[in-house]
Amino acid sequence: MRGLLIGRFQPFHRGHRAVLTEILKDCEEAVVAIGSAQLSHTDENPFTAGERYQMVILSLEPEERSRVFVAPVPDVNRFAIWVAHVESLTPPFDRVYSNNPQTKALFGAAGYEVRPTKEYRPNLWSGKEVRRRLLRGERWKPLVPEPVALFLEGVGAPARLREAHTHQGRSV
Repeated sequence: MRGLLIGRFQPFHRGHRAVLTEILKDCEEAVVAIGSAQLSHTDENPFTAGERYQMVILSLEPEERSRVFVAPVPDVNRFAIWVAHVESLTPPFDRVYSNNPQTKALFGAAGYEVRPTKEYRPNLWSGKEVRRRLLRGERWKPLVPEPVALFLEGVGAPARLREAHTHQGRSV
């Protein structure tokens, strides 16, 4: 059994990691689909698909690495073909894990079993909260797995968020 987890992972945080851990308990393998893969360097999508890929891989334990496939999935903005688009860019999967109503409806209509995911500390472990804290210079490292925190420091995440914010005409 192989489970699919779809998200933007902007950035990959402890909530994502907890859901992936649950999927790996439930399935032999997992596919992590990096949604909106074409977007980067903006307030809501500051990291590239390659950086998000690295964050997922860095968060895995060595024994998990052979059980997780990561695939970038750019947006197509057409619901009628979205499931086929995801299928064309990922290894085959049997089950989808999501709380997103649209994802649940589309994959369910395509015949997939869709299971909800537990929400781990949703007001704290969220990409939006991590980005907010990065932008404002607040304490953000506890919200992401340690290897991801090191990675984000290495790519200059706080400066990138400030730069994106400034270019979009917003103030911190």
